[in-house]
Amino acid sequence: MRKAEAHRWEFASRFRRGAFGWKSQPAIQRVRQAVSEIRKVARRDPVLAAEGAVRFLERVSPSLEHVDSSSGAIGTAVNHAIEELVVVIAGAPAVAPTREGWLERLWEAHANDEIPYIERLGDFWGELCVSREIASAWADRLIGVVEMAWSPDSGRRGFFHGTTACLSALLQAGRHEAILALLEKEPFPWWTYRQWGARALAALGRTDGAIQYAEASRGLNDSPVAIARVCEEILLASGRVEEAYRRYALEASQGTSYLATYRALAGKYPGKGPAELLEDLVATTPGDEGKWFATAKEMGLFGEAIRLANWTPCDPRTLTRAARDFAGARPEFALEAGVAALRWLIEGYGYEITGADVSGAGANGRKGAEGAGRAGEARERIRKLVAAESFGERFVTRILGRELGL
Repeated sequence: MRKAEAHRWEFASRFRRGAFGWKSQPAIQRVRQAVSEIRKVARRDPVLAAEGAVRFLERVSPSLEHVDSSSGAIGTAVNHAIEELVVVIAGAPAVAPTREGWLERLWEAHANDEIPYIERLGDFWGELCVSREIASAWADRLIGVVEMAWSPDSGRRGFFHGTTACLSALLQAGRHEAILALLEKEPFPWWTYRQWGARALAALGRTDGAIQYAEASRGLNDSPVAIARVCEEILLASGRVEEAYRRYALEASQGTSYLATYRALAGKYPGKGPAELLEDLVATTPGDEGKWFATAKEMGLFGEAIRLANWTPCDPRTLTRAARDFAGARPEFALEAGVAALRWLIEGYGYEITGADVSGAGANGRKGAEGAGRAGEARERIRKLVAAESFGERFVTRILGRELGL
C-alpha cells in the first residue's frame, strides 16, 4: 500500500472535480492518456496498475461533470476505458483484502455516479470480484435490495444502481438458479437484466433454452444488436459456429465503420474467407453497396472493390485516394478507381467538392492507365465520360474540358 501511495500518477492531477470545461475532445484525450499510463505500469507492476485503475474510476465521473456529452463521444471513451481497466483490475494478483478494498471504493464511486459515466461498471462486477467467494458475498449483500426494488408494492419499488452488479456477481459465483429466480420478480422485464438469465441458462448447459429466453426478450425498448451479440456468444461458446454465423453474426458484428464491422466479423469466424464475409455483409446494406469499396480494397479484393464502387454511389475522394495509392503497385485498379471517381463527380456526388478533387481524380486515373499501358484507351474513356456530363453547371467539364479537348 505504501508503494501505491508513493507512486505519482500523472492523470491524478488532471482528473479533479469539474476539471474539464464543456468541450469533450480535451477530456477524451485525457481519458485515453490515463488508460495508456495505467496499462504501461501494468506491464511491470500489475497490482500497482490496478490501484491506479481504481483511482482513475473514482475520479473520472466528477471530473467530467461540465463536459458536453450530447454527442455521446465522451461516454463512449469512458466505456472503452472501463472495459480496458476492468481487465487490469481483475488480472492483478492481489490478496483478498486488497481486492475487497478496491471493490468498496468502486462501489462508492458507482453509487455517487450522478451523470452517470461509470454505470457500466456493474456489468463487470463479477469479473472484478474474481473469486467465487467474494462474488457470492457481494451477491448476498445486494440481492435483498434488488428484491425490494422489484417489489410488487409500488410504494417500496424503485431504481437500484446495483441491480446489474448483483446479477453479475451471482453469475460469477455460479448461482445460476438464483439469477433465474430473481429475474422472475422483475416487474418490467428489460434486456439489461434478462441477459443475465440467458447467460445463466447457458452456464447450466441449456443452450437452446438460453437462446429462447433471449429471443423472448425482444421488444420496443430492447436493442436487437445487444440481444444478437449475447445469442452469438452463447452459440459460439457451445461450438455451434455455423448456427451462430447464420442467425446472429451479421447483426451482432456492427461496428463504428464498415471496415470495423468486417474486422469484428472476421475475428470471430477465421474459418470463413474474406470474399464470403464481404458478400454477406454487402447484402445487409442494399442500396449502399458502394460504401463497402474501402473494405474490399483493404482486404485485397480489388476486383470486387471496383464492382462495388460502380454499383451504387461511392465517395469520390475515397476513390481518388485509392487511385493515387495504387498507381504504382496496381495500375489497373488505380485506373478503374480514378474513372469511378470521375463518374460519381459527374453525377453530382461528393461533399464540398473542389477543382482539386476533380483534377486529382483525373490525374490519378491517368497515372494508373500509364502504368497499365492503357493511356490512350483511358483518355478516350475519360473524354466520353466527361463529354456526357449534364449535371448542374458541368463542373467537371469546366475543370477537365480544355485538357480533354472539349
